[in-house]
Amino acid sequence: MSCNYSTREIQEAQNVVATFKYKPKPAVKGYTGEALRVDLSNYSFKIIPISEETKIKFTGGKGFDLWLLWNEVNGDTKWDSPENGLCISCGPLGGTPSFPGTGKSIVTTISPTTGSVIDSNVGGHFGPLLKFSGFDAMVVVGKQENRDHVIYIDGDQGIVQIVRNEKLDTNSHIVANQLADLYCLDEEDKRNISTVSAGVGADHCYIGCLNFSWWDWRREHMRLKQAGRGGSGTVFRGKGLKGLVARTSSSRPEWQHTEGGK
Repeated sequence: MSCNYSTREIQEAQNVVATFKYKPKPAVKGYTGEALRVDLSNYSFKIIPISEETKIKFTGGKGFDLWLLWNEVNGDTKWDSPENGLCISCGPLGGTPSFPGTGKSIVTTISPTTGSVIDSNVGGHFGPLLKFSGFDAMVVVGKQENRDHVIYIDGDQGIVQIVRNEKLDTNSHIVANQLADLYCLDEEDKRNISTVSAGVGADHCYIGCLNFSWWDWRREHMRLKQAGRGGSGTVFRGKGLKGLVARTSSSRPEWQHTEGGK
């Protein structure tokens, strides 16, 4: 897909196919107590409650991802099966700048390279912004043939949308900035946005990576961190996704000036 479209042309190509309204819950002692489930096959949404027992047993990050994936798959699930879940969580310390590495997220899915469960950790700000938007974790299931879908989460508005946009680029270094331009209120608001995407390479191999972004306020563009293990980007593209976007202005100001969670 050519990147020679203006922001206005991309805006005009937006086709919102489903919208879900929710009331964002703040994180208390590291947890909002809710996970988001999005099913691309039927364009549906669900909030999954996270019990105190689940917090104790699985804690967050990889634990929440494995719990979510376990509840979606069965013994016959393959990496490209609709029920294979693409799970993202950042754990109870996610987005807490007094601890190092808390911009990290964990991605978990059934891997195209092994046929088994794989996880990969990654920087960027998507996990913390997902939490600030009201969700400890999310899982995407289902799939669509058209690979032009974006899932947009807005913690300020309390909405989740599935959008189709054929004019968005596929390559992550381009689409991350296109999505920031598309969803920001102004230039300053780009600090409140993070995206997840996979480039065209993920359409042609089993080891495609996922790219998580954060806004570099010095260089004034989105920069990327990679979840490089196991082919989660290939699963992402196989589901028909072009991007995930989390946006909220409720994050801590000091956190927005850190780079990739380091």
